[in-house]
Amino acid sequence: MSKKDNSLGEEKFKSKIGGQAVIEGVMMRGIDKASMANRLPNGEIDLETWPVRGGKNLPWYRKVPFIRGVFSFGISMADGYKCLMRSADKQMTDEDDEPPSRFEKWLDEKFGDKLMPIISVISMIIGIGLAIVLFMFLPTGILKLAGNFVEVPDVAKNIIEGVLKIAIFVGYTALTGLMKDMHRLYEYHGAEHKTIACYEHGRELTVENVKQHCRFHPRCGTSFVFLVLFISIFVNSVFRLSWENVFLRVLCKLALLPVVMGIAYEVIRLAGKYDNPIMRAVSAPGLWIQRITTKEPKDDEIECAIEALKAVIPEGGEE
Repeated sequence: MSKKDNSLGEEKFKSKIGGQAVIEGVMMRGIDKASMANRLPNGEIDLETWPVRGGKNLPWYRKVPFIRGVFSFGISMADGYKCLMRSADKQMTDEDDEPPSRFEKWLDEKFGDKLMPIISVISMIIGIGLAIVLFMFLPTGILKLAGNFVEVPDVAKNIIEGVLKIAIFVGYTALTGLMKDMHRLYEYHGAEHKTIACYEHGRELTVENVKQHCRFHPRCGTSFVFLVLFISIFVNSVFRLSWENVFLRVLCKLALLPVVMGIAYEVIRLAGKYDNPIMRAVSAPGLWIQRITTKEPKDDEIECAIEALKAVIPEGGEE
């Protein structure tokens, strides 16, 4: 939390509301309702709301510690990806329409309404594959190759591998932030955080009030990714994964990924719930990385975040 936030007083409560930046907008998820507010090409704000699956009556596997993190992450990823696709569609105008090519006509005739879901699934598979290559095969392969020239203890290898994964993550986010569209997405990310912080301080949700708050938040997905990468160092060391075969090691790491995510989820819940020296130390690296994945938002971006947040605030307040 920045000095700017401290000058506004202590938080009134810890909210369960979370969100995500999407194309020209913000998605917010409350206890029993979710919403997405997008700035349309004509300048208007389009607001959608829908019920959250399970709501307050979550199934048992969404409540049990260390198990709930895996399912919550998977559901959040799927819903977030759908919102990204939906928000991109909202930016299309009649002027963007071009006569379909012969190949596009063939695809439309062959798959019809199933085409976009198929494309979305393929895109998600490609994204997951890229993540596996970047964060699993690449660091492991580099250390395996280096082992042919320099003798390094397995414990040191695990630490170096973890540092490499974190460096790749930071470098990737920094490079994407140089892109104009991604920079604006990071601004909406900042608007989401600042709006939730304003709400948690019990202040009226206005653009001027929101602007005074910090754009870093301990419950951010960026912090979760960092914790997954960091905790994997210890988990891989405890299970003594072999370095003999790169593919076997990657398969073992994939098998242990639910364990890592389950631990990371519980840690980030504690970081979002408690404010003490230990939790501040745990949150510090993730908050630092948020300097890359969030940017100071513009007024029109904050307006979208406010509309999205207002739509998911429970009528009787948060329990």
